[in-house]
Amino acid sequence: MTTPHPSPTRAVRTAYQRIAVDGGPNVWITLLDEEVALERAREVEDDLARGEQRPLAGYVFAVKDNIDVAGLPTTAAHPAFSHVAERTATAVQRLLDAGAVLVGKTNLDQFATGLVGTRSPYGVVRSAADPERVSGGSSAGSGAAVGAGLVDFAVGTDTAGSGRVPAAFNGVIGIKPTLGLVPADGVLPACPSYDTATVFARDLALAATVTRTMAGPSDLDAHSRPWPASAPLAAPERPVLGVPRAEDLGALSPALREAFAAACRRAESTGAVLREVDLTVFLRAARLLYDGGLVAERAYSFGRFLAENPDGADPSVAAIAERAGRVSGVDVVADQQQLLELTAAGRRILDGVTALLLPTAPEHPTVEAVQAEPLAVNARLGTYTNFVNLMDMAAVAVPAAHVPGEGLFGVSVVTRAFEDQVAIDLAARLLDVPTARVFDEAVPLAVFGAHLRGQPLNTQLQALGARFDGPISTTGDYRMHALPGTPAKPLVSRAAAGTGAELPGELWLLSTQALGELLTTLPSPLALGRVHLSDGRQVLGFTGQPTGHEEDITASGGWLAHLAARSGPVDTPDAPGADPALQPA
Repeated sequence: MTTPHPSPTRAVRTAYQRIAVDGGPNVWITLLDEEVALERAREVEDDLARGEQRPLAGYVFAVKDNIDVAGLPTTAAHPAFSHVAERTATAVQRLLDAGAVLVGKTNLDQFATGLVGTRSPYGVVRSAADPERVSGGSSAGSGAAVGAGLVDFAVGTDTAGSGRVPAAFNGVIGIKPTLGLVPADGVLPACPSYDTATVFARDLALAATVTRTMAGPSDLDAHSRPWPASAPLAAPERPVLGVPRAEDLGALSPALREAFAAACRRAESTGAVLREVDLTVFLRAARLLYDGGLVAERAYSFGRFLAENPDGADPSVAAIAERAGRVSGVDVVADQQQLLELTAAGRRILDGVTALLLPTAPEHPTVEAVQAEPLAVNARLGTYTNFVNLMDMAAVAVPAAHVPGEGLFGVSVVTRAFEDQVAIDLAARLLDVPTARVFDEAVPLAVFGAHLRGQPLNTQLQALGARFDGPISTTGDYRMHALPGTPAKPLVSRAAAGTGAELPGELWLLSTQALGELLTTLPSPLALGRVHLSDGRQVLGFTGQPTGHEEDITASGGWLAHLAARSGPVDTPDAPGADPALQPA
């Protein structure tokens, strides 16, 4: 859980002080009056005083101006489109209900079409770290607002990379969830089949908490999806990361190739195994978004409006919409089928691969370079991002380097759909920071023997995507017996009051499907039952009843102590905190 600021009103005042000093070049389309934000902050403080839970109390945020907030205009960066929203998008309302205070709506590439941040009549948005270079789009203002420290986090959208490229170009975290995980009602569509809300933050744990707060299906969004029962809850200890072949990195300069190589070495130092993969099918899929029939979704979303309101239209966006309107229905279906084939081929390539590690963008262009070649530069920026939503994948973008003369460089961890937690854990290892949970539902499971970390059956838990949640101990009413067989394992059973001992163990979190699969592997006399913990909780755990023939090892003080007494010290993983990815979260 994130640590809230001491005072929501203090956080608001601090944000407006920063905005007054340097509000960022063209970051805002609508900035709320400070007193309006302060009034909302006081309401949050009143809620806290009444004992109400507001997990995001004390955080201020911004919202991309293609997302509705009741009472505020939504412009999508086209003045003629501006209208006051009647209701707030579900995802944003969940943040407000959690106590976060909104301060404004941010600039964007018009109708969320672009990866540059220059396609807006409200002005060019520049990188918070390098004003000669672009902020990246289309969530340009949201990325820059976070990069400049004006807000704690910001909400954007992502179809082709708009929640990742601005993260790279502003040196912040960008979480692009699985499609449908965050409801999109109240979000003006760019490509409704491939749009998702995204999160920008300087802190990965905060970004994960914000994502978790927004996630969950909504009856108002036909595309929204719940977490499946099979979703993994953690990255494995020794992940396999797919990295591009040298020929797939041709868009990068030598200096940026070295920056990517450094990121790969960093991943290896955390225990990852690197495996080169052929990106051809992924890059072919990426080109379908703008070069094929799928671009017709842009015409569906805003093509008619631009045709009827040419004044104020960005030329590049208008050209894309006009071309999209000429795509035939047959072409759309043909490319949908091609995408299905490419996605299936991509899944085969990723068999045995935990995640992809990719450059987020192949360059960080200057404003001047984008203005000279607006379409060509924009197309290059989507090289490693365009395919992700098309192929139903999740991604987390993280900063990697500031390369002299070339701007900011970032990398992205890309996973299969609903493996968002895996991506977040791997990003935490790259950054060497604590990770955080993005999921809510999980089944706690107590283990006491061969499934402990470092023990032979712990790989079963990791393969099922289980998540270490911390050390535990039972109440003093349990006994432990050694079972015969290989690998060696104990039997934990409830004893009569006053005849047992507190037994140490570990708590792991599993999905319901993973728990069911694990249950099928349990040999008799082991079974799942309720275990009473010393902190008062009752959780599922491996228990059973001894037959009377097993060795009673209760006096050893736990399974690891028993093994050490028999054969010397037992290797155990570092305590939580040594490896951020293993911290309880």
